[in-house]
Amino acid sequence: MARIDPHAVVSPKAQLADDVEVGAFAVIGDHVVIGPRCWIGPHAVVNGPTTLGADNRVYQFASLGDAPQDKKYKGEPTRLEVGDRNIFREYCTVNRGTVTGNGVTRIGDDNMLLAYTHVGHDCTLGNKIVLSNLVMLGGHVELGDWVIMSGYAGAHQFSKIGAHAFIGNNTAVTRDVPPYVLASGHPAEPRSINSENAYRVLYRSDLKLEEAVEQLTAMAVDHEELRIFVDFIGKATRSLVR
Repeated sequence: MARIDPHAVVSPKAQLADDVEVGAFAVIGDHVVIGPRCWIGPHAVVNGPTTLGADNRVYQFASLGDAPQDKKYKGEPTRLEVGDRNIFREYCTVNRGTVTGNGVTRIGDDNMLLAYTHVGHDCTLGNKIVLSNLVMLGGHVELGDWVIMSGYAGAHQFSKIGAHAFIGNNTAVTRDVPPYVLASGHPAEPRSINSENAYRVLYRSDLKLEEAVEQLTAMAVDHEELRIFVDFIGKATRSLVR
């Protein structure tokens, strides 16, 4: 059976794998499903509908799966879905989705969310992401795999940050950041990229965006790692940092 501290409160409507550990004064609410080998620390709160995969660690005073911070929310049964091997450090907050959005907030695998980070409603996070202390994500934000956001950085609602992007500390992301780009500032501006040639084409040439994309598309034929960069540009919805 799950090892539940006698001072914890676990709803009879929750489902816990046999090897889950729940610390003192933690609260597990209705319609929460917690997978194998998860550890829920003392004073942590997990409300539902929420599903946690395997090997997740939720540290003290973190809050997962509570109602979205949205005035339009009227108590609808939206949800939070979390994959495997994620770490949620102290005072981390992750809200469920809204019916006006996707109805679900999704977090992939192997992510690390450090102290006081906030993930707003309807966000979608990929895999192997690091959110440093006090990173704030507005609603509907999308992060690709391997994104790193430094301390005090924030992302505006509906912003997209592509795979392998690096966001500097105290940065305000108000427009979409393509994959591989290092961005910083208020508002965020591109500073460099892992592929120097692609960065020059998009940000250092005098080409119009359509012309730059045409060149990058041609480059991607011989450099497959640029395909994710080109694909992201085509899906941008809030214009690019440029």
